Amino acid sequence: MRHCSVQVRGLLTRDELDRYNALIEVGSYLESQTRYDLAYTVQKEIDLLIQPAIERLKDKGRERDRATQEYLESKRLGAETDEE
Repeated sequence: MRHCSVQVRGLLTRDELDRYNALIEVGSYLESQTRYDLAYTVQKEIDLLIQPAIERLKDKGRERDRATQEYLESKRLGAETDEE
């Protein structure tokens, strides 16, 4: 089973995380039984489950980029004011 990143796992809700852990356990068991056909289906469910957390991570990145841009703009304006 493929695990998602720590950053994504950190943004899962408690219910999503519980479901994620259960699906990983089931998928690992299926793989140990060489039932890769069923493990594939479980992996697809995991991929669907983590999509909202991935979007939350992207939103945090966009917010951070926007804050950085605002900071740099304020520094630029401050430098222009000092020059006058």
